[in-house]
Amino acid sequence: MNSRSHANEAADAIVVSNLELSANVGVPDEERAEPQRLTLNLTVFPKRGFIGLDDDLTQTVDYFALTRRLRKYAAERPRKLIETLVEEIAACILTEFAVAAVELELRKYILPDTEFVAVRIRRTA
Repeated sequence: MNSRSHANEAADAIVVSNLELSANVGVPDEERAEPQRLTLNLTVFPKRGFIGLDDDLTQTVDYFALTRRLRKYAAERPRKLIETLVEEIAACILTEFAVAAVELELRKYILPDTEFVAVRIRRTA
């Protein structure tokens, strides 16, 4: 493999836009009492690039399985901070899927007069 193809593989990514999550999140108890809608934008960088996958799902990240896991994970328990939830989601992805790095943006729709509040992170394995 030449250095150019290796560089291209490092940039290969899977993007999921506006994945809807339901989670009990918020500082006041009243806010955490009911699940609320959050959205997650994620970019995952598979450990293996797309060259030579031979059209085989087992050679890449199954984004259907990934998104189902994240929806379940977000709903598992209450959290006060979206910062905590996004860190935990990143750790889940890096631990359970063949991913070298992940970029996440988690959006919460809580403040009046705003479209959303978001936190962004990038983590590597």
